[in-house]
Amino acid sequence: MIVAVTAVCLIALDVVTKMLAVAKLSGRGPVEIIPGALDLRLTRNSGAAFSLAGGATVFLSLVALAVVVVVGLTARRLASTGWAFVFGAMVGGAVGNLIDRIFRAPGPLRGHVVDFVHIHHWPIFNLADSAIVCGGVLAVVLSLLGIGLDGSRLTGDQPSGARPGTPGAPAASGAAAVSAASGAAAGPPAVSAGPPAVSAGPPAVSAGAPAVSGLPGGAAAPSGTGAAAGQPRPDDPRQPSDPSRPGGQ
Repeated sequence: MIVAVTAVCLIALDVVTKMLAVAKLSGRGPVEIIPGALDLRLTRNSGAAFSLAGGATVFLSLVALAVVVVVGLTARRLASTGWAFVFGAMVGGAVGNLIDRIFRAPGPLRGHVVDFVHIHHWPIFNLADSAIVCGGVLAVVLSLLGIGLDGSRLTGDQPSGARPGTPGAPAASGAAAVSAASGAAAGPPAVSAGPPAVSAGPPAVSAGAPAVSGLPGGAAAPSGTGAAAGQPRPDDPRQPSDPSRPGGQ
């Protein structure tokens, strides 16, 4: 959006100023703005910016078309405000001069560009030329600052550990790191906990041995009998005789 707005504004200003220059400066001498430094004078330029390459009008027109197409395609990937202004200035300047080459005499793609701003000791230029130069200067500044088209820094100041998968990279995010650590630590104890549970069986079996060996003659008392409850057995010889039973005397 910034590219389009910048380009449209520059194109509109360039067209309006050229129309005013043709209307006000045709057939008259230079108009001084700053004596000895800046004046306005109307010229027709068949070449590139600042009256360069005057005999290559058609070639320059085709180059301008190619630049506009390439910039338009590249602008879709822009995420930097600074570079958006650069591309907008480039497109605005190129299209501004291309309009003159297409619609002005002597014919399509051979039209002469209207120039009218004259800084002493510098070639005459127009607003479109200024936009192209300013865009180029801003592009150099952004490159020196290491700002890429996506707005990221390209100076390599970021530590190598910031890139995942490289030596010295920081640990995973909090939740992932905790989950991974707890999962790795919880695995072995869960497996090793099995043998203690199995080995706990023999003590339970051996614990019954004293109860068995405590009976006379080593015989085991059936469950639920009086012997198990601590009551005397009927056939126990140590039991006192019962006078009511036969032979109990």
